[in-house]
Amino acid sequence: MSITLDFARALIQRPSVTPDDAGCQALMAERLAAVGFNIERMDFEDVQNLWATHGSSGPVMAFAGHTDVVPTGELSKWTHPPYDAVVRDGMLHGRGAADMKGSLACMVVACERFVREFPEHRGQIALLITSDEEGHAYHGTVKVVEALQARGDHIDMALVGEPSSTEKVGDIIKNGRRGSLLGYLTIHGKQGHVAYPHLAQNPIHLLAPALTELTQTEWDQGNEFFPATSFQVANFSSGTGATNVIPGDATLQFSFRFSTEVTAEALEQRVRDILDKHQLRYDLRCEVKGQPFLTARGDLVDAVVAAVRDVRQHTPELSTAGGTSDGRFIASIMGSQVVELGPVNKTIHQVDEQVSVEDLDLLTEMYYRTLVKLFA
Repeated sequence: MSITLDFARALIQRPSVTPDDAGCQALMAERLAAVGFNIERMDFEDVQNLWATHGSSGPVMAFAGHTDVVPTGELSKWTHPPYDAVVRDGMLHGRGAADMKGSLACMVVACERFVREFPEHRGQIALLITSDEEGHAYHGTVKVVEALQARGDHIDMALVGEPSSTEKVGDIIKNGRRGSLLGYLTIHGKQGHVAYPHLAQNPIHLLAPALTELTQTEWDQGNEFFPATSFQVANFSSGTGATNVIPGDATLQFSFRFSTEVTAEALEQRVRDILDKHQLRYDLRCEVKGQPFLTARGDLVDAVVAAVRDVRQHTPELSTAGGTSDGRFIASIMGSQVVELGPVNKTIHQVDEQVSVEDLDLLTEMYYRTLVKLFA
């Protein structure tokens, strides 16, 4: 059993559902401290955060990740118990195997090897680990980055271990992400009896034309780095449960994933313009969950691309597709270079989540070679 696999299994066996770290960071801190890392707990509210550093001067390259996992769902649907970390047919099974305890194990093992081989390395290596990425993310990475910035500490580069790969580890790395804007909309009508519609105003009927326009609007055309901005309805609710009552209100939750061609403020205003155009009575609250960011070719991207090429003998594709990650906080608050490289993402958040044992060793080598190219 490889060192990385053994440590990944130990992390998976701790049921760290958001925001419970379940002792995962303590395991990581113990190993990092043993090779000379300075360990700092930076907890906020009920969220545990770890900031570990090695080196005293020069640019800072931080590995970033999370110990929390999503719930397992119905246990009977799993082939293997989700926290047993079973290895079978070359695959490590368990909740968090791909998202992202496998990556965390790779980071720690790569750092252990690097500082042993290069104890007087250039630059500073850091790990920023949180237990609040899969949840609201209010008290995790964003709080740590704000606290670091307030005391004058800076992250120049961040390598996030989110599962970025699609078919084989290292085929895709993310050098940017779209922005995320959530909208909470309530349309006001007038409750009444379904047999007397002239005495009521059905908010669902009132909303329908505006919703059609929202779904058919072209918000932008994207650019060479980002696909066009998308609008999607996530939740819709209305009614009292009775079959003979016209509801008084209808509530809608929607999501924009937006490119650098548009701002969150502009998107919200265009939504309001459409609602006003249809003369609706409404309440709208919008929440920016993340700004779009893009890391151009430079020290970090070049080092990661070269590391992947060395290990897999192919050049990875640079992509900005997918959802959000904690990289958005590091990029937007500190202006850092941010790249995401992690395992294959086919089974993340699913029943029977799993990761290739071979891929864990390959990813460890990619992380190690990235450090060598930056700081050896």
